[in-house]
Amino acid sequence: MLKEGILKGEQLPYLLALLRTPRLGSLTLIRLFESGLSPKSLYSLPRSELCERGFHADTIEKITNPPWLEIEQELDWLEKDGNHLLTLDDRRYPELLKQIDSAPIALYIKGNPDVLNSVQIGMVGSRHPSADGCRLALAFSRALAELGITITSGLAIGIDSHSHLGAIQSHFKTIAVLGNGLCTIYPASNRKLAASILEKGALVSEFPLDVRPLPGNFPRRNRIISGLSTGVLVVEAALNSGSLITARCAIDQGRDVFAIPGSIHNPMARGCHSLIRDGAKLVEQIQDITEEFGPLAAVISKNDNLSEAQQYSTMGLDAKTKLLLDSIGYQPVIIDTLVEETGITPALLSSCLLNLELEGWIESLPGGGYIRRS
Repeated sequence: MLKEGILKGEQLPYLLALLRTPRLGSLTLIRLFESGLSPKSLYSLPRSELCERGFHADTIEKITNPPWLEIEQELDWLEKDGNHLLTLDDRRYPELLKQIDSAPIALYIKGNPDVLNSVQIGMVGSRHPSADGCRLALAFSRALAELGITITSGLAIGIDSHSHLGAIQSHFKTIAVLGNGLCTIYPASNRKLAASILEKGALVSEFPLDVRPLPGNFPRRNRIISGLSTGVLVVEAALNSGSLITARCAIDQGRDVFAIPGSIHNPMARGCHSLIRDGAKLVEQIQDITEEFGPLAAVISKNDNLSEAQQYSTMGLDAKTKLLLDSIGYQPVIIDTLVEETGITPALLSSCLLNLELEGWIESLPGGGYIRRS
C-alpha cells in the first residue's frame, strides 16, 4: 500500500517521467515505491545500480535521459482548470479501480474527477452495430442514467458513442476512457461528443498526454472501463471483439457481466450469445441489471412497475390504437397486413400509426413498413 502523498509535490515531475519510461508498468512501479524508493530517488541511482536491479537497457536509457521538455508541457497542462492527475496514493483515486491487480498508478483526467467515484455501469459493444443495437444502447443508457448510474464507455464509434449519448440526452453523467493521451480525441469524429461529456462527466486516460491511439493501448483501456464499473453491459459484439476483452476483464475483476441477446442471424449478436452461454446475465430490461446491485435495485422508475395495461392507459391509448400496437411486433410489418389483422380502415389506421410514431412506440421504415420500438 502506497503512503499518501508519496507521489505528490517535488515527486510529481519524476513520476510523469516514469510514466513515459518503457517496460515500467504500474505493478513494477508500485513494488519499487513500496520498497522505499521514491520517483525522485530512482532518478538519483547510478547506471550501474540500475543494471544491478535488473532494469532493461531501454528503461535505463530513458531514466538517465528524461524527456524534461514533455514533462514541462504536462505540468503546464495540469495548471489549467479542469485538468487533473489522480495518483494511486490520492484519497480521491476511484476505490473500485484501486482494487484491481493492475490498477494504473496515475490517471490523467479532464473534467470532473469526483465522477470517478460514482456508481458506474460500463457499456461496450460493436463499432459497427445494427440499427437495433444503436437503439438499445441509447435506451439502456438513458434508463440507467436516470437511475443515477454513471455510464462509462470508451468513446469509440458505434455502441460506445450511443451509450455516452444516451446519458447526455438525459442530462446525466458519463465517463469516456481513452486508449490514447488526452491531447487527442480519437476518433476525431467524436470531438463534439467528447465536449458534451465534459459538461458533467470526464475524459480519462492512463497514457501521457501525447500518446497516440495505438492498437496495443485499447486492451489496457478496457480493463479501466471494467475496473471503474460495478458491472459491464455488452450490447452488441462480434466474436473475438474488443468488447469481449472488456467482459473478460470484468470477470477477472469480480464484476458482473450482462449481455443483451439478439437475432441468431446477426453476427454482431454472437459475442453476446457466447457470453450468456459462459454465464453472463441475459438482459431484457433494466431490472435485470439493477436487481443485482442490492440497495440500487430499489431505485427503479415507477413506470417500470406498472402493468402493460396501466402503461397503455397512462399513455392515453384508446382501444383501437392499443389493438394496432399489439399487431406491430419487432419484425417489420406493412400497412396492408395491419389492415387485415385489425380491421381498422386505412384512413384511421394512418392516423393511429402517426400517433404511435410520435409517442415513440413504433418506428416507420423505408418502403412503408413499421416496427415496434423497445
